[in-house]
Amino acid sequence: MIDFEPSDEQRLLIETTRQFVEREMLPHEEMLESTGRTPPELAAALKRKSMALGLYACNMPESVGGGGLDAVSVTLVEKELGRTSLALAECAHRPLNILAACKGEQVGAFLEPTMRGEKRDCIAMTEPGAGSDLRGMQCRAVRDGDDWVINGTKHFISQAEVSDYCVLFAATGEEDAGRGARKRISAFLVDFADPGVEVLPGYRNVSHRGYPNNILRFDNARIPNWRIMGEEGDGFALVNEWLGPTRLTVAATCVARAERAYDIALHYAAEREQFGQKIGRFQGVSFPLADMALEIRLANLILLETAWKIDRGTVTPGDCAMAKLYCSEMLARVADQCIQTIGGMGVMEDLPLERIWRDARIERIWDGTSEIQRHIISRELLRPLGC
Repeated sequence: MIDFEPSDEQRLLIETTRQFVEREMLPHEEMLESTGRTPPELAAALKRKSMALGLYACNMPESVGGGGLDAVSVTLVEKELGRTSLALAECAHRPLNILAACKGEQVGAFLEPTMRGEKRDCIAMTEPGAGSDLRGMQCRAVRDGDDWVINGTKHFISQAEVSDYCVLFAATGEEDAGRGARKRISAFLVDFADPGVEVLPGYRNVSHRGYPNNILRFDNARIPNWRIMGEEGDGFALVNEWLGPTRLTVAATCVARAERAYDIALHYAAEREQFGQKIGRFQGVSFPLADMALEIRLANLILLETAWKIDRGTVTPGDCAMAKLYCSEMLARVADQCIQTIGGMGVMEDLPLERIWRDARIERIWDGTSEIQRHIISRELLRPLGC
């Protein structure tokens, strides 16, 4: 049975994170939006404070020095952080859960410094010619004695310019898949100081100002064999371990932004007067408010149920896909309707609605497009029936 009542510890987590966001992050939103960058000193200060509060690495197991929170608790933290802009929320950086797979020399060189906040990680999968089709990636790693030689390009790599290394996914060969050959994908820990690795500026983005995306180029970058994560060809297994929780993070932040936008629209409808009465009395305004409240309620339910399933060990890729799909598309609808409720002021920078509306657009694309989520869900439904 699902218990929707948060525990005392979870209430404390929610309140602690909420106060942190309100006191330390929200005051900087206007500056971030106008400049498009997060000052390094601000990012460092927010990181120190998040570590002091126990928010940093709260998603990682206690066995590797993390907070060891269950998935429901991590989701509640992510949701509170999601109320502010992504660039500010990322200052309270949570290391990639995939790093828990580090072994041997990888622990001291990458995992432990990251857990101490001395190094920052990012993930490198997407390529100019391979987004949703990971098997289509052209970036290759070729074994040469005790090393791997990497060549290729990645793009849309979030936060690379403020990171020290990446978890890189590259093709390392081919295997027979029954319907023809398919690429074997492996994961590597690549330091941005390695020779042959170049971090380049990315693209100007309508969403998430101050949250950089970058291009990575690998030109005969040579890394030692101990930097491969797992066995050669294990990349897809590692991707699946990372993608589920990441999609739930996207869902949580979408719900948080929808709630923030809705609260602004609701209070506006209760205070704004036109034609001699509060506009909330008009059905053209009040009925959409009711619809938005319903959508947000449903999004919260699917979000918490999915996290609960992770803790029970019963979650499936389809569960995470449903959460990401519904919550991201719900945010788009709610953000648009909130602006419609407020009218002209909704698209002015005086209110955060226009930012929430812009930021919402990317959520249906990254970490798997809405179309990919529907594919995952439909395959999970039809395969047991032999289709």
